[in-house]
Amino acid sequence: MDQAQRVGVIGAGAVGSYYGARLAEAGHDVRFLLRRDYEAVRSGGLRVRSVDGDLHLARPFAAATSEEIGPVDWVVCALKATSLDAVPALLQPCLQETTRVLVLMNGLGLEERFSDWFGARRVFGALAFTCINRGEPGVVNHLRYGPITIGHAEDDPAELSAAARLWAGAKVEVSTAPSLLRARWEKLCWNIPFNGLTIAAGGVATDRVVGDAALRREARALMEEVVRLGNAELARSGEAARIDGEAVIERMFAMTDVMGAYRPSTLIDYLEGRALEVEAIFGEPLRRAHALGEPAPRLELMTALLRSLAGGPGPAATTGAGTAGDGSGGDAA
Repeated sequence: MDQAQRVGVIGAGAVGSYYGARLAEAGHDVRFLLRRDYEAVRSGGLRVRSVDGDLHLARPFAAATSEEIGPVDWVVCALKATSLDAVPALLQPCLQETTRVLVLMNGLGLEERFSDWFGARRVFGALAFTCINRGEPGVVNHLRYGPITIGHAEDDPAELSAAARLWAGAKVEVSTAPSLLRARWEKLCWNIPFNGLTIAAGGVATDRVVGDAALRREARALMEEVVRLGNAELARSGEAARIDGEAVIERMFAMTDVMGAYRPSTLIDYLEGRALEVEAIFGEPLRRAHALGEPAPRLELMTALLRSLAGGPGPAATTGAGTAGDGSGGDAA
């Protein structure tokens, strides 16, 4: 590992807490912005139950405000996309001239927003494919997988190397993506069908989607549509990179087939009546399809269904501002 870095985790839900804990385990000074689990972590530490080895941070730096965290070398932003408008105020106290920002969030168009706020040079996107959820307060369950792919807002190889070095020595498999745009679209090949169909099919887990012949065909058709849309945007953007559709689809099914009865984060939010990341995961890709003049009938229907169901079957959905202290509840993404 290079010299230890000071890292602020903004949105220390399941995903942010897990990856922040792995960075702390590797020797970095990690500071967690917590909401629901603040008191539990302050009193009993942060406990990770993981397929890659359990971990207990007995006395982590737990903060209730960004001001308590202060300036850092890296910000890992793991908020829900529903809290996007809260980002500038939450991150500003943690920024100094050399701070880099890693956007560990679901959706498309996120790095563009961060670049507008903070400058593209310091902004990275992180795409995690992992099965993580919350346990009791102060506990995170890491069930399967865990690799991260990191891209840079300007696709700068030197900056990508700096991002990879942050994770040296951590129990996280990290790769870098020469095209962040392509990596984001590839991630949507999982997020759109599985976050969408688990809700649209009546609140089922991923095993039902891959195990039912009709739902599996629909998942594949959605992936094929996402690949086509992603490659159309890559072409329009002048990038040479293209998504290898069949390879990506095979990989997504191979991993999902062995997840068991996994509940993606969007499904959990739906069942618990929280705000859904509809616009970041579904709405923005659809808007780009329209701008490209590309037909997207399946994405159009799924987006309409999720927008109509966004309140969930539980209590009325909270607003983005109300969820700004925590990040995603867990996702294979």
